[in-house]
Amino acid sequence: MAGIAVAGTILADKIKEISAYPAAGELTKILRVFRSAGGCVPNTAIDLKKLRPSLAVKAAGLVGDDADGEYVVRFMAERGVDVAGVKIVRGGHTSFTDAMSVSGGQRTFFTYAGVNAAFSAADIDFETLNVNMLHLGYFLLLDAVDNGEGLKILQTAKKKGIGTSVDLVSENSDRYRLVLPCLPYVDNLIVNETEAGRLAGIDPAEKNLPRIAEKLRALGVNERVVIHYPKGGVCASARGTIVEPSYDLPKGFIKGTTGAGDAFCAGTLLGIYEGFTDTEILRAGAAAAVAALSAADATGGMVDLETARSMCKGFERRKSCL
Repeated sequence: MAGIAVAGTILADKIKEISAYPAAGELTKILRVFRSAGGCVPNTAIDLKKLRPSLAVKAAGLVGDDADGEYVVRFMAERGVDVAGVKIVRGGHTSFTDAMSVSGGQRTFFTYAGVNAAFSAADIDFETLNVNMLHLGYFLLLDAVDNGEGLKILQTAKKKGIGTSVDLVSENSDRYRLVLPCLPYVDNLIVNETEAGRLAGIDPAEKNLPRIAEKLRALGVNERVVIHYPKGGVCASARGTIVEPSYDLPKGFIKGTTGAGDAFCAGTLLGIYEGFTDTEILRAGAAAAVAALSAADATGGMVDLETARSMCKGFERRKSCL
């Protein structure tokens, strides 16, 4: 097996823990500061490597020649990800997100596009990539990808015989239309309920999710559409549409939700790569998400898939997920 490449968004996450979010013109103290790698590429690639340590996982994207770029590349490499496909832009600024995190509460994010904005098909060396699957994320956060380069990346991958998958970011806009021309070149679409509903133009109420998944397949997705949402997952493929409930986790288990969507995506990608049934694919995604929820950061809680499955054996599944 040649492995999986994860391409697209690479960020330095700069997290500031605060006691309360201030109103305009007010001041609040920063209690703690820490840094991590973030975005689709670090989160999904590291999770894949932890879920299946023997799997070759490659990263593709852009960083600047600055301290943040050096940090995120080293962060991935130390966790077993092949970073040869990460290009350093001389004089460029590594993309970053400032996260203001209220203790025990929500996070507010401020992101800087940096070199990610220019990521294009020319930044992936398809001649030496040597993978079976390419996952591209996040659409709607990468300017060049949103405006035609994403389509070129997917078209080139398909011509090379590489399976393709994509995910998006959630935003309240009409820009989801930019993704529609790409769908005929997407083998697997992995999105949350909000993204799926806006892409399909259907209210993302839970009862509508199977219909949304089926419409997205009709719009061109080749193999399967996977939708994850708090109560479960939906998978629509040529074999039909199935729904799997998520785990009902005990109070206090969830240490953080950062990266849970990327973890589900990683579990799903591994299941697809290893030829799981659609039901098993959803269960692998759910198990990976549970592992991720056990830690405050995006990838610290991830374990190999067998351990994640064992972890879930002690939890009940939700009685109803639609």
